[in-house]
Amino acid sequence: MRRSSTLNLGTGTFVVLGFAALFFLTTQTTSRGLSFGSAPHYDVTAKFDNIGDLRVGAPVSMSGVEIGRVVKIDFDNKEYKAVVLMRLNQKYNQIPSDSDASIYTQGLLGGKFIGLTAGGAETYLKDKDQIDFTQSAFVLENLIGQFLANFAKGQTGSPAPKTEAPAPTEKTK
Repeated sequence: MRRSSTLNLGTGTFVVLGFAALFFLTTQTTSRGLSFGSAPHYDVTAKFDNIGDLRVGAPVSMSGVEIGRVVKIDFDNKEYKAVVLMRLNQKYNQIPSDSDASIYTQGLLGGKFIGLTAGGAETYLKDKDQIDFTQSAFVLENLIGQFLANFAKGQTGSPAPKTEAPAPTEKTK
């Protein structure tokens, strides 16, 4: 009887630790994390030619500090650009209005995030403003495609290398 209760306690502990690990992984691998309240915020938009695989919930950072999240991604039918709505924490309310937004990759295979670089204007971004200066995502597949196209062009566009026959040698007796 004693062995059975020890086995049940061990199994229960294992299950609880498993759920705790699953919960931890869920909060660490998704870009949303946990948010138990809504901090004061303001929304700004930016238009990009290409957002790569940027997702809703991706971080918005400035100088490596997370200052907000991407809350919506839409498409502008007139300009044919992706429109990204960012929700920034109100305590970061002195970002110059001429700042620029770029899409970066977290590590070599990581997800995308938006990095803001401060401009020099005397006025600051406010709710419903748009960031005009943007840099689209760096798409690795496009770079590989360009490299392969240039490599193939170099192979077909250059003449075949010249091969010279070795100079005849005289046999000595």
